[in-house]
Amino acid sequence: MDGSTKRRAVFLDRDGTLNLPVVRDGKPYPPNTIDEFRLFDDVIEACDKLKDADYVLVVVTNQPDVGRGTQSQAAVEVLNDHLHSLIPSLDRIEVCYAPGRDQPHPDSHRRKPAPGMLLDAAKDLDVDLAQSWMVGDRWGDIDAGYAAGCRTVLIDRGYSERGPDHTPDFTVDSLSGATRIILSRR
Repeated sequence: MDGSTKRRAVFLDRDGTLNLPVVRDGKPYPPNTIDEFRLFDDVIEACDKLKDADYVLVVVTNQPDVGRGTQSQAAVEVLNDHLHSLIPSLDRIEVCYAPGRDQPHPDSHRRKPAPGMLLDAAKDLDVDLAQSWMVGDRWGDIDAGYAAGCRTVLIDRGYSERGPDHTPDFTVDSLSGATRIILSRR
């Protein structure tokens, strides 16, 4: 299929982008249970607007605690099923369980900042990456989007972490802000 007939997608990070992190000992962590899982207030409406504009919506999430053995894959799957029940407009959820950059794992090529999850979903869903977006709250999200050939939006949550290898195309403070940018540049 040629590029003119491929679909556009918005790739969305999960923790810190769609749902609030859980703070333990002053540090943000992904939720472990459905009781801890809370969406940001603007997420459902923002996703619905993107879906109404014919974007394919794909969550791309690193879940390294599974690879490290501190969380079960089944627990992550329960949370992702819950996420999909809250946001039925999601088309797909891609997960990488690789434990970290310096630890060998068969799925390391899929762990953000590598673009593997985006590339796999784009191939399976017939997505034109050049017409697509990556939205996330971490620099690794931006680097993954750049490596895949997408435009990027950083949701700045005020984290103090290293800067990206690549500057985001846009920086906002919420998913609704990212949605406004994406919809204004179709």
